[in-house]
Amino acid sequence: MTSSPKRVIDALTSTMKINPDEYSMNTSPNRVQSLGYALAGWLYMLRYQKNTRIMAVASVGIMALALWLQIDFTGLAVLIATITLVWMAEFLNAAVEAVVNLASPDYHPMAKVAKDVAAAAVLLGVVASVLVGVLVLGPPLLSRLGL
Repeated sequence: MTSSPKRVIDALTSTMKINPDEYSMNTSPNRVQSLGYALAGWLYMLRYQKNTRIMAVASVGIMALALWLQIDFTGLAVLIATITLVWMAEFLNAAVEAVVNLASPDYHPMAKVAKDVAAAAVLLGVVASVLVGVLVLGPPLLSRLGL
């Protein structure tokens, strides 16, 4: 069965026709408030998610090590992007967990799948960041230590 071009176009454009203001009780009226909401989310993460506090210490430690090793700008950019990827994955994981808890307060196998998959995304980011860290920081560190 072949879809008509109009059906394909309607399917592709249907989402962009939905006005979020009609469905959200909390749409930010300006960018300053949006920034405030983002900072509130970050503070929530630091207060209630112990992994985020560990990530903060690790992030500062990695950047301090990179500066001590005099990593070039490209290496620093790669480290910053990798660290940011892990932070974003952790934030999205917490958001998925909050939505799943709200939508499914009782145990449901699919709620478990959602939470486990979101946690796996964080794990994937962490594994990638460790590998990037070894590749970027390893050789200069070994050289600095005389090994």
